Amino acid sequence: MGRAHEVRAASMAKTAAMKSKLYSRYGKELYIAAKSGVPDPEMNLSLKRKIAEAKANQVPSDVIKRAIEKAKGGSNENYDSLRYEGIGPSGATIIIDCLTDNSNRTVAAMNSCFNKSHCKLGVKGSVSFNYDNLAVLSFNYDDEEKMLETLIENDVNVNDLEVEDGIMTVYADPSDLHKAQEAIEALIPGVEFSVCAIKMIPHEYVKLENAEDKEMWERLLRLLDEVDDVQEVFHNVIED
Repeated sequence: MGRAHEVRAASMAKTAAMKSKLYSRYGKELYIAAKSGVPDPEMNLSLKRKIAEAKANQVPSDVIKRAIEKAKGGSNENYDSLRYEGIGPSGATIIIDCLTDNSNRTVAAMNSCFNKSHCKLGVKGSVSFNYDNLAVLSFNYDDEEKMLETLIENDVNVNDLEVEDGIMTVYADPSDLHKAQEAIEALIPGVEFSVCAIKMIPHEYVKLENAEDKEMWERLLRLLDEVDDVQEVFHNVIED
């Protein structure tokens, strides 16, 4: 019982940490969207779409409300978008998207993460050319023909569509994320998305077989996860 309790507690802690990271990410993105125009979703299309995306990713209403209220309150916080690209062991590649109010702090953190994990921080474009930037939406559904018809009718430029074990994944142009989301929600009332976001999808994947390579790679991911400025991490490693 003691061991089982420890496993459950560790799992719950990991889930809580993941949720906290997700809420922090959307909190910043919602704040930026609200600050970029009127902090009212009915008058700010970017904010309206970001709210819809946040809700699709199960972000609580109070997190959304706090971000908008923060923008309404005249906060002078400003964030810059930064992207870092790097190379790990055995053909592993990684892309890290950050939102930061202090670029010097962020670049120092990136250098530290890569140095401590014996990976190499690359220059702009050194990795991203091997990735596609796509809107990705995953949900329970299996009628490919009906879904494709619906998306085309709604002017969504579909890159690919696949179904595995009853889970459908739609890949579309990044600019069509919200059109695709709205079309899917109209077709499947009450649909819940397991993924609804713009992602960098690698052309090829690698699997790390060497124990030392795995250890270094896991260290890099763990260190990056501890950096508050990190918003998203994309990589081409197949995880066990």
